[in-house]
Amino acid sequence: MTSMMDMPLPSSGHDVFERILAAPAGVVAVRSEDGEALLEHFRGIARHSGQAVYLWQPGLGLSSLRDAHARVPDAQRLGQALRYMQQSMHFGVYVLQELELPLASTDLALLRQLARATTGHLRRVVLLNAPRALVEQLGELISCIDSEPELPQRLRLRDGRWLSGQA
Repeated sequence: MTSMMDMPLPSSGHDVFERILAAPAGVVAVRSEDGEALLEHFRGIARHSGQAVYLWQPGLGLSSLRDAHARVPDAQRLGQALRYMQQSMHFGVYVLQELELPLASTDLALLRQLARATTGHLRRVVLLNAPRALVEQLGELISCIDSEPELPQRLRLRDGRWLSGQA
């Protein structure tokens, strides 16, 4: 039996995952205060649903979140992993973590191509806590998601009317 404390927040990993899938762009920048917890949510989604969800990290390469021991061969470097993602003909969510600037111009070009991709199969490249400069470089090509729940607006009573905290 789960207590109220164990219940997921409205902005849980499932909600973030659904927003990633619904994003209009092929590349989605996700900001999260606790990236490791979000990855654990994604790992659970991959295991329970059978979804193809991958994680790329520098030095470790591209691996499946569903099966931690399943590594994609020849995808250790970012450029190799991006080419793999671009050539894949299957559904996939690819989380890129710990990206460091500056990116090679070829890697940036591949990210732009992946952002524009509108092929029949669903593919999302997720930039988890990417440097702000990279998000700005990709600009309008990508979608941005903040995984943290928004604080409710605080209402104030002024002159007999309720006003939001920003007024």
